[in-house]
Amino acid sequence: MKTIDDLAVAGQRVLVRADLNVPLKDGHVADDGRILASLPTLNALTSRGAKVIVCAHLGRPKGKPDLKYSLAPVAVRLGQLLGCRVELAADTVGPSAHALIAAMRPGGVIMLENLRFNAGETSTEDMERGFFADQLAGPTDLYVSDGFGVLHRKHASVYDVALRSPSAAGYLVQAEVAALSRLTGDIRRPYVAVLGGAKVADKFSAIASLITQADQILVGGAMAFPFLAAKGFKVGTSLLEPGQVDIAVGYLEQARQAGTEIVLPPDVIAAVEPAPDIPYAVVSADTIPADQAGLDIGPESAALFAATIRQAGTVFWNGPMGVYELPAFAGGTKAVAQALTGGDAFTVVGGGDTGAAIRALGFPDAMFGYVSTGGGASLEFIQGKTLPGLAALEES
Repeated sequence: MKTIDDLAVAGQRVLVRADLNVPLKDGHVADDGRILASLPTLNALTSRGAKVIVCAHLGRPKGKPDLKYSLAPVAVRLGQLLGCRVELAADTVGPSAHALIAAMRPGGVIMLENLRFNAGETSTEDMERGFFADQLAGPTDLYVSDGFGVLHRKHASVYDVALRSPSAAGYLVQAEVAALSRLTGDIRRPYVAVLGGAKVADKFSAIASLITQADQILVGGAMAFPFLAAKGFKVGTSLLEPGQVDIAVGYLEQARQAGTEIVLPPDVIAAVEPAPDIPYAVVSADTIPADQAGLDIGPESAALFAATIRQAGTVFWNGPMGVYELPAFAGGTKAVAQALTGGDAFTVVGGGDTGAAIRALGFPDAMFGYVSTGGGASLEFIQGKTLPGLAALEES
C-alpha cells in the first residue's frame, strides 16, 4: 500500500478523502477531533506544493442537498486550524467545484460540498457509484485516502475513486492501521474490551469476534440492556431493540464456553428521560423502574469497570457508558476514561462518539495510547474484516 511519501505531488491536483463527519452545535463545530486528525496529511501535501481538494461527508442527507448538512462550518474550522482560507464549493462535481479547482495554486486548499448530496456516493449499484467516482476523479490528478472512519464503506469516494486514480494512504490511515493492528496481533494480556454507546446494532456483531480475542468484555451504555434482559432483568424504558435479547443469550453462552468473561453493570443511574435537572436515582440493574431508563452505569459499576481496566495489558474502548453530555449521567464514562490514563496498558479509544466524550470531559487525546477516528471501521478492522477502502488502496 503506497503512502503520500511515495507520491510526487508538487503542482498536482490531489483529491483527499477525509472523515470530517463532526458534531455541530448552533452552526459551529462542537468537537474538532476528526479535523485535527486530518491536519498532518493536509499540511504535508500543501508544504510539498500540492493543490489539495478535500472531500468528505456530514450526516445522512439521503442523496440530495440539505442545508443543515452543509460542510460550511467544517470548512471554516479547517481553515482556522490550517491558518488559511478554505473555500467551500457550492457543489461536489458541478460548475462551482470545477471553477475552484481550475483556479487553484500550489499549496492551496479547497473543500467540496457534502459528498452525500449526490446519490451516487452511497449507491449500491456499481454503475451509479462508478459514474459519480468518474466525476470526482475527472478534474484531479492523484487521490489520497485519509478518512479511516469511512474505509468500511463501499462508497464512491472511498472505494471507486481509489481504483480510478493513482492512489495512496494518508498519514491518518497509516497511523490507524498501525495502532489497531496491535489489537489483532501480539496482544499484551489481559485484554479488556469496553463496549457502550447508543448505536447498539452497529457494534453488536463485534461481540462474537471479541469473545474469541478478549479476556474480559465490559458492557455499559445501551449495549448493556440486551444482556441484562437476557438474564431476565426488567430494563424499564431503556434502549432495547427486538431480537437483540435472543442474540445476547447466545453471546453469554458463547462466552461461557470460551472462558471469556462478559461483565455487566450491577447498578445503573435511572431517570424518566435524559434531560437537565431531571430527578434520577441509583438503582440495582435488576430493579430499573418500569417507567424509567438506565442513562449511565452506577457508581458500583464504575468502580468495578475501573478496577478491571487497571489490571489490563491492553484495552479497547468503544462507546460512552451513558449520556455523558449531561453531568448527572457522565460519571461512568469519566470513570472509564480516568482508569485508562496513567497506566502501562496499551489503550485504544475507538469511535467518534467516544473521542468526543473524552474531550468533552477534559481528557486530552495524548492521555491515551491511541484515539481512533473510526467507530464502525475500527470495530470491523479488529474483527479481521476486509475494509473496502483499504482493499482498494492495496489493489491500486
